[in-house]
Amino acid sequence: MKCLYLMLLTICMGLAGCQHVSPHLQQPAPQPMMDAYSEPVPASFSSIKQQRPVIALVLGSGGARGYAHIGVIQVLEQNGIRPDFIVGTSAGSIVGSIYASGKNASELRDIALNMKVGDVREITLDKKGFFDGKKVEDYVNQQVNDTPLEKMKIPMYVVATELKNGTETIFNKGNTGQAVRASISIPSMFVPTKIQDKEYVDGGLVSPVPVEVAKKLGADIIIAVDILAQPVHTETTNMWGLFNQNINIMQNRLAHEELKHADIVIQPELYEKAHIFDVKEREATMQAGARAAEKKLNDIQTALELRQTELQAQQR
Repeated sequence: MKCLYLMLLTICMGLAGCQHVSPHLQQPAPQPMMDAYSEPVPASFSSIKQQRPVIALVLGSGGARGYAHIGVIQVLEQNGIRPDFIVGTSAGSIVGSIYASGKNASELRDIALNMKVGDVREITLDKKGFFDGKKVEDYVNQQVNDTPLEKMKIPMYVVATELKNGTETIFNKGNTGQAVRASISIPSMFVPTKIQDKEYVDGGLVSPVPVEVAKKLGADIIIAVDILAQPVHTETTNMWGLFNQNINIMQNRLAHEELKHADIVIQPELYEKAHIFDVKEREATMQAGARAAEKKLNDIQTALELRQTELQAQQR
């Protein structure tokens, strides 16, 4: 059961009690930002560059370890560091979307500590998986007050994987909960999320810490939070452990390359958790995120000052 719980990843991430989304509310399905990488920097980011560096917060995948993202956000918030946009994969898409909607770190913490198993988990009988993910979608929409991605207070980009072609897709408009549902849909566990006749699965398959997305969107400073499980700490004496280890090795390889392009990498000291719904474990994981962020504050300030000087020199 330990490994099965761990594999539930993002649905257990740390969200509060579920209320059903109003049945009359109809939101457009998320539209893939298919040519995001070829488009110029968004106008809003260009205007920011005239004043200061554009800061991107990149929140990676990692299941229950995603509670650590909240601790990181708390420390950044306390030190006046606010991202201009957020890019999230899997667990990072849940925390990032709720934060982007206007919730502060304290509210995120309360949401995490009050989440219950039944709020986000349901079992279904389907040949493509045994979790449907609809409860996650509804839950996230309830937490963000049904705010679509394009109306977030902080621009939010959710990374998912298009199943048929295995391509990275970035959602930045439409139904927030549905985009997150796509981003957390672990193949063979979750039924793929269908959006406009295409099926999407976990964004962590192609970009577990999506630094490249932030870079191509025009970030001057990229703060990346890496919460991936380290293979050395994974139990491999059983089938589930071996399954986890295969994923861990793959994701760490992918993340290693992307993290080279981050200005700041925050890596909380995290290990596999015994029970993802254990409140004490949630608290400890958030604290690990906060400790790791505190250690990087001087580096963040140095990077900001250096980039500010560079931008001023370019404008002369």
